[in-house]
Amino acid sequence: MDYSFAGLPLHVLLVHAVIVLTPLLGLTLVVVAAWPAARRVLWLPALIGAAILLPLGLVTIEAGKWLEQRVPPAPLIQVHTAQGEDIVPWLIALLVLAVAIAVWALVERAARRRGAADGDVASRVATPGRGIRIGVGVVLTAAALVIAAGSTWTLVRIGEAGSRAVWEGSFSDEPLAD
Repeated sequence: MDYSFAGLPLHVLLVHAVIVLTPLLGLTLVVVAAWPAARRVLWLPALIGAAILLPLGLVTIEAGKWLEQRVPPAPLIQVHTAQGEDIVPWLIALLVLAVAIAVWALVERAARRRGAADGDVASRVATPGRGIRIGVGVVLTAAALVIAAGSTWTLVRIGEAGSRAVWEGSFSDEPLAD
């Protein structure tokens, strides 16, 4: 497959989307996990974002492998390429967490609807107790914090290696004369 677009390697275009969307999705999942009002509104966009980000990340990696075969071999590129796939488990974790948050949001929605339809007595039986709601919220928030931090840190390491591969030794510390 050809991983180029308008004469540019697709990897250098896609990588910017992954760099922006991964921390953004991580932060969104932290907010959605910790804040029930946000969860009611943002669970679906977060789930869609995670479902798009995983294949986007995988295509970016494949485009990077394609590009690696088309540039001169260099140790810095090999370091970057070796680290590139480290993001995959984090992207999967973001998707799994988004699914878990979506399921919890739907459970909460169903409980609210049953409560509104059945009156207060029935809602106490069908609605998860306050302790369960708080416990699930704490677990989801802790998981979101760990996954957001881990995915962002991994992305920073990979991106730093890629930046070094492209830019190290290719510019001057002083302005060039015209």
